[in-house]
Amino acid sequence: MVTKKDELVTSLKGVGSGTANALEELGIVTLEDLIETFPYRHEDFRLKNLAETAHNERVTVEGRVESEPSLLFLGKNKSRMQVRLLAGQHLIKAVFFNQAYLKTKIVPGSIITVTGKWDRGRQVINVSTFTAGPKTDQQDFEPVYSLKGSINQKTFRKFMRQALDEMSGHLIDPLPESIRTTYRLPNIADSLEGIHFPQNVEHSKNARRRFVYEELLVFQLKMQAIKKARKEQNVGNSILFHNDLLKKLIDSLPYELTNAQKRVVNEICRDLKEPHRMNRLLQGDVGSGKTIVAAICLYAAITAGYQGALMAPTEILAEQHASSLDEWLSPIGVKIALLTGSTKVKARRAVLENLAAGNIDLLIGTHALIQPDVTFKQLGLVITDEQHRFGVEQRRVLKEKGENPDVLFMTATPIPRTLAITAFGEMDVSIIDEMPAGRKKIDTHWMKHDQLHKLIVRLKKELANGRQAYIICPLIEESEKLDVQNAVDVYNMMAADLGDGYKVGLMHGRLHPDEKEEVMRDFSEGKVQVLVSTTVVEVGVNVPNATFMIIFDAERFGLAQLHQLRGRVGRGEHQSYCILLADPKSEEGKERMVSMTETNDGFVLAEKDLELRGPGDFFGRKQSGLPEFKVADLVHDYRALNTAKVDAERLLSSDEFWKSEEMEGLRTILINSKALDGERID
Repeated sequence: MVTKKDELVTSLKGVGSGTANALEELGIVTLEDLIETFPYRHEDFRLKNLAETAHNERVTVEGRVESEPSLLFLGKNKSRMQVRLLAGQHLIKAVFFNQAYLKTKIVPGSIITVTGKWDRGRQVINVSTFTAGPKTDQQDFEPVYSLKGSINQKTFRKFMRQALDEMSGHLIDPLPESIRTTYRLPNIADSLEGIHFPQNVEHSKNARRRFVYEELLVFQLKMQAIKKARKEQNVGNSILFHNDLLKKLIDSLPYELTNAQKRVVNEICRDLKEPHRMNRLLQGDVGSGKTIVAAICLYAAITAGYQGALMAPTEILAEQHASSLDEWLSPIGVKIALLTGSTKVKARRAVLENLAAGNIDLLIGTHALIQPDVTFKQLGLVITDEQHRFGVEQRRVLKEKGENPDVLFMTATPIPRTLAITAFGEMDVSIIDEMPAGRKKIDTHWMKHDQLHKLIVRLKKELANGRQAYIICPLIEESEKLDVQNAVDVYNMMAADLGDGYKVGLMHGRLHPDEKEEVMRDFSEGKVQVLVSTTVVEVGVNVPNATFMIIFDAERFGLAQLHQLRGRVGRGEHQSYCILLADPKSEEGKERMVSMTETNDGFVLAEKDLELRGPGDFFGRKQSGLPEFKVADLVHDYRALNTAKVDAERLLSSDEFWKSEEMEGLRTILINSKALDGERID
C-alpha cells in the first residue's frame, strides 16, 4: 500500500521531470526523502542592535535610506553601490556589490531591510540580502541545505514548505509517547517544523535534541541487536578454568594488579565461562599493563585444557610478548612457542607438529600464525595485539583456526568513549584506565626550533649517562611542498653532531622488513644509542633504556599519535623526557602542544583530539566503522549517545518492545535494517 510518505516529489507543484531528476541526484525521490533532508545551518534574520554586534559578524538591520544610491561600475558585470542608512541610532553605510539593479528600488526616505557582514571599524554593512520595506513576513531563521546542481536554496525551501504542509496529518511518530514524555521531546510534526522552519531558537534546539536522540537510539538499537544476535548465534566454548590455579599465578606476581586490571580480568574471565563466543575489545594506555592481563586470561584457557594464541604485528613485539609470557608462565608448566617469519624451517616444523599434537599450550607470533599449515589441536582463546594493524581477513583466518574460540582484541590507542560506542558498538569493551603504582610520568616540554642547539646539549647529557634516545620526524626525505624536518637530513645531522662517541640508526617505512627488524634489534640491544625514525616506531617497541625523545615538527601530528610516540620512552626505572619541537601557526596547533605538556593520560588526550579534529580524522583516515549521522555530533552529543545505548539495551530485553503497539515504529525500523540477521549496520 502506497502511503503519503511514499508519494513521489513530482506530486508537488513546480516539480517536473527535470527538477525531479535534479532532486534524485540529492537522494530525494519521495516526500519522505525530502522532509528528512535536514538543513546544516540556519540563516539568522533577526533584527539586531549594531552596538551589540561584533566585528565581521553577520547581521540584519532595518533602517531609513538617508542618501541617493551612489553607483560605480568596476568593469564587465561588476559594480559597487553605496547608500547611507539610519539604523536605530547608527548612521552607517550599506554597500552592495554587483547589485546595480537595486538602484531604482532604493529611494531616500524609504525603509529597507538588509543583511550582511558588519565592519565595525568602518561602520559599513556589506549587503548580501536586501528587502524593500520593513522586516515583516520574512522568517527569522531560514534553512540552508547542502545542495548541488540546478536547484537553489529559495526553490528548495519552497518545495520543503509544500512537502511539510502536504504531509501534515499523515506523519507517524516512530518515537513512543512514553519516551518523548520522559525526555520532554516534541512530537514528529513539531520537530520537523522546528528543524526546517523554527519560530525561535528554543524551537530549533528542541527539534534538534529530538532528532539527535532518535538518530542515536535507532543506531544503538541496531548495534545492540547485532550484538545480541551474534551472542545467540555464535555458540562458543564454556571454558571452565581452574580458579585456584589462576589465583596462584596472580599471587606469584612481583607486584599487585591495579584495580582496573582486576576488573578487566574478571570481565574477560566471565566471558570465557559463557557458552557464547567472546568478542571483546581491551583498551589500555601505554604502560597500563595489558600484557599481564592477556597472560592471565590465556592461562585461564590453558588450565581448562585449551590452547591459546597471541598475534602481534611485528616480530620484535612478538618476541617481547614471548619473553614476558615465558617469564610468567613457564615456571608453572605452560609450554610456549614462538612462530614468526624468521623461524628456521626445522624449528618451524617442530613447532607445527607439537602444536597439532597439543604439546604446545600457547603460540605467540606474527601473521605467520595464520598460514594454512598452522593447526591447533584445541584452540580456545585468540588474542590480537594492536588489532588495527591487521586486516579484517587476517583476524578472521586466525579466529577460524579453532572451533569457535573466544576472541580478544587489544589496543594501546586510547579511543574516545563516543568512538568506542559507535565504531565498536557491537563489541564488549573493557578499559584499563589506571596506571601501575610507581610508574614515572614522562616529563614533556614544548620548544621552538630555534632552541635546537640547547636541546642537543641535553641529549648529549642523557647519552653520557648511558641512556638511549629516539628522534622522530614526519617525513623520510626532503619535500619541496612541506617545510618540515625529514628523517634522512636529521640522521645525517645527528651522525655528524654526535661524532664517534655514539652510533646513530635510521628507520623508516621504505626499509625492507628485515632491515627494519635489524635496526630495531640493534637499538633494543644497545648497539645503537640514537634512533632517528619516522612514525613506524609508534607501536609496540619496548626499550627500557630509552629515556629521551625529540619529535620534530610536532604540530604536524595529532594528539593520539603524539601520545603513542611518547609512550616509547618511560618504560624503565629512569626518568624520561619528551621534547616537542614545534612552531605551530594555528591556535589548534598551539592547543595540541599545550595539551601534551599538561597530561600523560591518553584517554584525556583522545577526547581532546576528537574535539579538535573531529571523528572522521581521529584515526588518521576515514574509519569504516563510523556511521554518518544527519544531525548527531559525536563530539558534543556524547550524553545522548550514552543514554541511547542504555535505552536500547533495556528496550531489546523487554517484552514491551517486542509486543506493544506503542513500540511498532521503532520495531519496524529495526526489522527493516536487517540488524536482526546479524549484519553490520554502518
